[in-house]
Amino acid sequence: MTKNYLFEIGTEEMPAHVVTKSVQQLADRTSKFLKASALSFKNIKTFSTPRRLAVLVEALADKQADIDEVKKGPAERIAKDDAGNWTKAAQGFARGQGMTTDDIYFDTLKGTKYAYVHVHQVGRQTSDILLGMSEIMKAMTFPTKMRWDSHEFEFVRPIHWLVSLYGNEVVPVKILDVVAGRKTEGHRFLGDSVVLAKADDYEDALKNQFVLVNANERKNLITQQIEALAAKHHWTIKLDPSLLEEVTNLVEYPTVFAGSFDEKYLGIPKEVLITSMKDNQRYFEVYDQTGKLLNHFIAVRNGNATYLSNVVSGNEKVLVARLDDAQFFYDEDRKYPLSHFVDRLNNVSFHDKIGSMAEKMRRVRTIGHCLAKRWQLSSTTLQDFDRASALYKFDLVTQMVGEFAELQGVMGMHYARLAGENEAVSVAIREHYLPNTAEGDLPETVVGALLSVADKLDTIITFFGAGMIPSSSNDPYALRRYSYGIVRILLSQKWSLPVNEVLPELIAAIDGQTPAKLPKTEAADQAIEDFIRDRIKQYMQKNKVRYDIISAVLASSQQDPRQILVAADVLSAHHDDAAFRPVVESLTRINNILQKAKFNANGPVAANLFTGETEPVLAADTAKLATSTSLPALYDGFVALQPVIDAYFNENMILADDPAVQTNRLRQLQQISDLASQLGNLSELVIK
Repeated sequence: MTKNYLFEIGTEEMPAHVVTKSVQQLADRTSKFLKASALSFKNIKTFSTPRRLAVLVEALADKQADIDEVKKGPAERIAKDDAGNWTKAAQGFARGQGMTTDDIYFDTLKGTKYAYVHVHQVGRQTSDILLGMSEIMKAMTFPTKMRWDSHEFEFVRPIHWLVSLYGNEVVPVKILDVVAGRKTEGHRFLGDSVVLAKADDYEDALKNQFVLVNANERKNLITQQIEALAAKHHWTIKLDPSLLEEVTNLVEYPTVFAGSFDEKYLGIPKEVLITSMKDNQRYFEVYDQTGKLLNHFIAVRNGNATYLSNVVSGNEKVLVARLDDAQFFYDEDRKYPLSHFVDRLNNVSFHDKIGSMAEKMRRVRTIGHCLAKRWQLSSTTLQDFDRASALYKFDLVTQMVGEFAELQGVMGMHYARLAGENEAVSVAIREHYLPNTAEGDLPETVVGALLSVADKLDTIITFFGAGMIPSSSNDPYALRRYSYGIVRILLSQKWSLPVNEVLPELIAAIDGQTPAKLPKTEAADQAIEDFIRDRIKQYMQKNKVRYDIISAVLASSQQDPRQILVAADVLSAHHDDAAFRPVVESLTRINNILQKAKFNANGPVAANLFTGETEPVLAADTAKLATSTSLPALYDGFVALQPVIDAYFNENMILADDPAVQTNRLRQLQQISDLASQLGNLSELVIK
């Protein structure tokens, strides 16, 4: 027999960003708990609002299945002594099964008699097991927790009520002084308390009290109302998924409405208006059919349409107050030349162990010049970079960014344009922050990309030099994100950056431009190289590259992220080819021989030591292979070389009796292995 089980945790209002993850955590922990308790069920549905987390377990069995099984114990010669008495081993075996030695019987298995007992265990009732739901609440984790009254127990918010219904039966789960019953709470202002007769009444009963507990239903209703409002006024609304998710978790009964503000505020950069609406007030901005920002907004009320005009008016007043502040900051900032703000950066700390923001900008200019020379960027690009690097942090000391920190870079771009800076310089000031999330937008301009890479490299180098290296669980300065961003920009711009070559060059170039200790040892350099290499691994994992190919190419001789990715593409593209396995096996065989051999690898291959027909052929083909201009061409060369390698092995004993011949042959194999290492350590590949 099965019944549905409802478990609801009623709390004070939770932060919107934790609601979805928390209810999913509750469902996952409930599923694991029931499975560990050997209780079968069909499915778990989740319900959530700002004031509740709930799960409905469908078709939950009313008891554990009874267990009938035979347990095997010690052999008879161990279970009984010479006098036929039960030994401690037998007694312990019986006791471990909850039985006595009277329950033991013997049976023969493969010619030996063993002790056995027949165990019959009656399954526990589900209602008894469900009392353990309190342990699930105690185990739940949240970004922030609260304690209340004199309790030591912590939860995301204080718990006010619990509902625990198995069918129509109350399961009195208890946490602190709160005991579960069948009463839940409706909307804080529009609804009343509800006494549920059975678990299945939950959704409909709360809907009658102005609570839509199904988050997807709330989200769909919000979307439909916004679309209807937009259609009515011929507006275009960009439904930001993260904002939609947030407002869904801010309300229990959504009603969408539109408000407006004075057109005069449209003279402020639109990013300021959008930030004021979206980030500060959780409003959706409104555009016309051509994509022009309008002086309207759309918001979601937690309630019905009663007195909606008062709600609209109140929201408009709150927004206008913020826009008045923004207008003031915008007007004040524009009174000063950019040099006024740049000069102030001498007194702004980048980090107390590293130096000022002005010092950082000078280091970034130096790094950018090194990179521009390597990438052979144009003189115009370098000129624009010079100007951008001299300005790009200035908006940090503007009043607008002081109030709206999320607009750093964006306001720098706008103020630079107003000051007459060219578009490349202005846009680079904004783009140097990109990508501002792991998978965020990348810089689109060359100057912006160069400034972003130089800025991020400086941050990584100086923080590593100052000993502030991310741990496995802690990265307070987002160095992993910066490094991952560098990798993505390099790939996007098709720029090569062999880290082992470039890093010492950059460190030497900026030496003396920071009070921080720079990484100047091979071990320190290697730590940064490994750090960036880990981000290349992250990139490949996100792009579903096979794990063995990732291991192979990360062990390659390549230090350039771009070439490592090209190697992964080559191996992925040919992995299922008929020729792939023979090629890999031939090259792996060479590696295995070289790993075991002891010889001087330095020195040329001597043609006068060749003794057979295949040695000069292999030497000539290897020399030709060494001229390959790309990794795809190198792989194709190995496909052609594979039968030559096999013929070479068939004709020659590598470890020849003559030491000179042996060394010559090993050096010949070493040349091939060195070429193959550009693709990776192919012994890491799993081939079938």
